[in-house]
Amino acid sequence: MEFLMILYDTPGVLDKKMHKLDSMMMKNVRIAALNADCVLVLVDACKVPEKWYEKFTDVDEVIPVSAKYGHGVDDVKDWILSKLLTGPPYYPMDIVSEHPERFFVAEIVREKIFMQYRNEVPYVCQVNVVNYKTRTTAKDFIQVEIVVEKESRKIILIGKGGKALKILATAARLDVEDFLQKKVFLEVEVKVKENWRQDEGLLRYYGYGGQIRAL
Repeated sequence: MEFLMILYDTPGVLDKKMHKLDSMMMKNVRIAALNADCVLVLVDACKVPEKWYEKFTDVDEVIPVSAKYGHGVDDVKDWILSKLLTGPPYYPMDIVSEHPERFFVAEIVREKIFMQYRNEVPYVCQVNVVNYKTRTTAKDFIQVEIVVEKESRKIILIGKGGKALKILATAARLDVEDFLQKKVFLEVEVKVKENWRQDEGLLRYYGYGGQIRAL
């Protein structure tokens, strides 16, 4: 059976909105849910469900899944397929994503921030690819900026003598090269922009207004 499945990965649901960023992300969640043929709500079975989950009283099916071991993945796929409507494809069948390559570069760097710093720091970071040059006679040049709100966060990200940032950049570069299937020169820098999570104009520029922007 041939099919085209479009997956829209939204931010997690927040009960308490503390910044303009939170409000804009939750608006994106609501719009995505209204336009979707079906909605998957991911809940950690190892934790007590959050309060917002109590609102989902009309659940079609509960599917136990272990992404680590691959259990239940086919069940999720089959459930989604049962909800898809018959119609012409929205995209060519060979299209994997509508996002540009630089989007995935930023996501890889963001992932490394979460893996390396774990706790509070990752949640106040914005990752932007500010320069991406394809070069025929040398490695592709990619310049990434990590935006934080306070100088203290910048110091943590960089680490003593720049060691922490170097570890981050190296780990990100290896994954970027694996994704792009070619060698790259990845430059990562940290910048401070106070209260960026409250700046609506800046948030829209970063792509939180519901549209993808290739910075």
